[in-house]
Amino acid sequence: MNKVLPLLFCFLLTISAFAQRNIDVLHYKFNIELNDNNDSIYGIAEITVKFTQQASSAEFDLFQSKDGKGMQISKVDGAGIKGFVIGKDGFQIHFAPVAKDSVKTFTVFYQGIPANGLIISRNKYGKRTFFGDNWPNRAHHWLPCVDDPADKASVEFLITAPVQYQVVANGVLIEETNLPAGKKLTHWKEDVPLPTKVMVIGVAEFAVQNTGTINDCITVSSWVFPENKKEGFYDYEIAKDVLAWHNNYIGPYAYKKLANVQSKTMFGGMENAGAIFYYEGSVTGNRTVHDLISHEIVHQWFGNHATEKNFAHLWLSEGFATYLTHVYIESIYGTDSLNKRMADDRTTVLDFVKNMKRPVVDSTSDYMKLLSPNSYQKGSWVLHMLRRLAAATV
Repeated sequence: MNKVLPLLFCFLLTISAFAQRNIDVLHYKFNIELNDNNDSIYGIAEITVKFTQQASSAEFDLFQSKDGKGMQISKVDGAGIKGFVIGKDGFQIHFAPVAKDSVKTFTVFYQGIPANGLIISRNKYGKRTFFGDNWPNRAHHWLPCVDDPADKASVEFLITAPVQYQVVANGVLIEETNLPAGKKLTHWKEDVPLPTKVMVIGVAEFAVQNTGTINDCITVSSWVFPENKKEGFYDYEIAKDVLAWHNNYIGPYAYKKLANVQSKTMFGGMENAGAIFYYEGSVTGNRTVHDLISHEIVHQWFGNHATEKNFAHLWLSEGFATYLTHVYIESIYGTDSLNKRMADDRTTVLDFVKNMKRPVVDSTSDYMKLLSPNSYQKGSWVLHMLRRLAAATV
């Protein structure tokens, strides 16, 4: 296993090529203001790109609508800009021609009510919250971007919000400053390139606990709703040991921190880079989400740091997350537990294929259909077979 995993990891990296556009986004800087009076957000996005060919225009994704929800662009700045054209799902900027490999920064001023992507709602205690929930390609409902897993960039978020909220995001905390009129500025920055699907913010009234570090440098923390902080701190505290195990087994963790966050994600867990969001019901005080925490932590390597070129290959990241969670549990409870899990996975796959004849590498445009036993349990079985094959050939 220890020999075959690095080879599989390298294979996953090789399929991470950039999307077929004339730009490669290098960095996003999102300056966003939130408020409690309404669900409108006000944003300034600085997008730095490198041109992969000679160009006089560039296209970005941003959902825009006239039905009351969606983003509206008021202005685009940048050297040599001649204008911009707006469509329903994006916009095109026109400018004086630039050569291949040129680097250019565009500044987009926009506002609106997110139709998706940034979930503005109330938690189970009736408190107002704001949570990014971008998977699979929902980031462009609130962020001007290239909403494609093949285009990865570093990112920073500067969030201005009412002073009672704490803000968590990708990367490390750069600044937290109280402002006039009951507002607060929080600045997070991530230098490791990410796909947009795992670029997020979480804004809420949190109780925050630092649970320690691994390798004397990677901080691990828990962010839970204050009303259930005792249970939440207890449930999420195990993430430090889970991260340490996978860091030792797989290889060095790519990010400088791991925040484990109780949230309003529509999924059971969402593997946002360095800031995993768990569903709000995950806090029970009984540590019932041990497997879930492991699964989302594995995604920090497979899905985040190493990313599929497109969603048709989702089985790679989900297969690794499923199987390496089985291997982690095996390290605690023994081989019988792994065998039981693999048998259960086999049954799940066989039941699935009786009624759903779809390939593992699935090019469907309905990405939610990819969240199936083909991606999770069958992907896991592919890795299990490779592990056993590698062991047999040593």
